[in-house]
Amino acid sequence: MSSSDMTVERLDALAKEYGNKFGKPDGRLLAVVAPGRTELAGNHTDHEGGQVIAGAVNRYVRGVFHPNESGLIRVMSLGYGLVEVDCSDFQPHADESNTSAAIVRGLLSAFREMGFGGNQLGFDAVVTSEVPAGSGLSSSAAFELEIAQAMNWLWADGGVSAMRLAQMSQFAEREYFGKPCGLMDQAAVAVGGIAHMDFADDTAPKVERLDFDFAENGFAVCLVSVGADHSANTVDYAAVPREMQDVARVFGHERLREVRESDVIGSLPSLRAKLGDRAVLRALHYFREERFVQNRADALRAGDMAAFLELTQRSGASSAMYLQNVSIGGSPEQPAMVALAVAEELLGGRGAARIHGGGFGGTIQAFVRLDEADEFCRAMDETLGGKVSARYDIDQEGARAQWLES
Repeated sequence: MSSSDMTVERLDALAKEYGNKFGKPDGRLLAVVAPGRTELAGNHTDHEGGQVIAGAVNRYVRGVFHPNESGLIRVMSLGYGLVEVDCSDFQPHADESNTSAAIVRGLLSAFREMGFGGNQLGFDAVVTSEVPAGSGLSSSAAFELEIAQAMNWLWADGGVSAMRLAQMSQFAEREYFGKPCGLMDQAAVAVGGIAHMDFADDTAPKVERLDFDFAENGFAVCLVSVGADHSANTVDYAAVPREMQDVARVFGHERLREVRESDVIGSLPSLRAKLGDRAVLRALHYFREERFVQNRADALRAGDMAAFLELTQRSGASSAMYLQNVSIGGSPEQPAMVALAVAEELLGGRGAARIHGGGFGGTIQAFVRLDEADEFCRAMDETLGGKVSARYDIDQEGARAQWLES
């Protein structure tokens, strides 16, 4: 774990908070760090068995953990409060939907299924996050992998693979937290670096690390908060996979990955009559975005930044026009669209901007020339109001843990 992830000052502060809440630990503390993630390509393709490119970024959930053998899991999230889960109770609780307790309980259930985490086990933890909730950096996946990696080291001696931890985290978010997410966020946080992922087989996704450095190619990755928390739009988010899968079921499949684009286009009149135009448009976006992801992966492998930027612009247009996750229904408030309009004006054709992650608020992403990145962020801040823009670096390691000296 590098010094930038867990500085002595940060460790001392977390250890002090641990002592204040739970008392002096009897033995070593386990330090865990989990990065946020940025979606580089593949807007709402993962849940349909499609491809994505994602990168872990240098904003982290950090924590210290210690076993207590009390049968209780107690997690103090600084700024949020205490979560307490009984290790003997690992069934979903309806009243915990959309809470941190649901994530902890869901991961407990996943580890119990693997034979870990008996009733007499338990641990205490103090966790802090610099991944803003609702920002599009997947604070939920970062928190999930923070807890999952802690359980991995406390109960399984670190023996559970990164991708398996990602799948267990997805299970917790889908079945306990109540959000029908794909696997991209958790996989990116777990694996680290820039990864081209193919989710044709959910049980064994193909993950290829891409050896590419945006800075070495003259560009910075910038994210801009649009001033609207996308977590408030879970219903809008959930409608995207539901409508895509409604189209797939017309053809006897569960995901669009198994459906031919030509069959969808050939059935437009009946599909529109049965499901409405938005579902059809979202299906068409999926097929377009699949091609854009593959082509952008090829561009990164070839070091062709110009092609990557051009394809990114086309992907962003598809999200806005066909996927429709930039605007929020018929609302007069359109913060993401305003941010994109300002970003494109500032870029002047020298970079690319797109909606980021689930959409409906959160953040936009911009690829900006290095010599213009500081001015771009300053201008976005000034125009939108407040400190809303930042440049991000790729985290190469993903979620990790280490035992601290006592």
